[in-house]
Amino acid sequence: MIPSELEPPTAVDPDLARARLTALLRRAHAGERAAFHAYAGHRRAVWRAEQRARIAVIAAEELEHRRDVGVMLAELGAGPAPWRERVFLLIGLVIHVLCRLGAWTGPLGWYAAMDGAGRLEARNVEEYVVAARHARDAGRAAWVAPLLHMARVEWEHERTFHAYCAGHWLSRVAPGWARPAEPPRALD
Repeated sequence: MIPSELEPPTAVDPDLARARLTALLRRAHAGERAAFHAYAGHRRAVWRAEQRARIAVIAAEELEHRRDVGVMLAELGAGPAPWRERVFLLIGLVIHVLCRLGAWTGPLGWYAAMDGAGRLEARNVEEYVVAARHARDAGRAAWVAPLLHMARVEWEHERTFHAYCAGHWLSRVAPGWARPAEPPRALD
């Protein structure tokens, strides 16, 4: 049985690291597509101009990540997983619609969209840090810095949504999410 691609390697096996890296990048590629579509609905559902502007920037950064991850996949001789791309497109479009509908519910819909986005971004931080480790172990040292940069950008996204949620009255009754540590600038 192959361990999960999110598990840290116990010994440096370049072939296993490459397989894990490929799986993780395929998931990230599809996930960034879903995030872009979800944020397109999310930004239309918020009424504060500064939040709409920030979410538009975040959506654009998700597309940049998708492009960069796609280049990495191509260099690995792998492409996106078609079935995963379709599933995540559907997920992104469903979230898009739910965010738009949630806007009609007032504070509850607003909070649910911000909370959900923050939770997803928190998970993405760790995924990109792990991808950087797998890249290093797979002999792709040049990818470590770009992957860690993506982790830092996702961390900034999470911080944005955490700040939005922290100022909302529902944050006193709704459980928060596990906040990721600031990603490293380099691997040890």
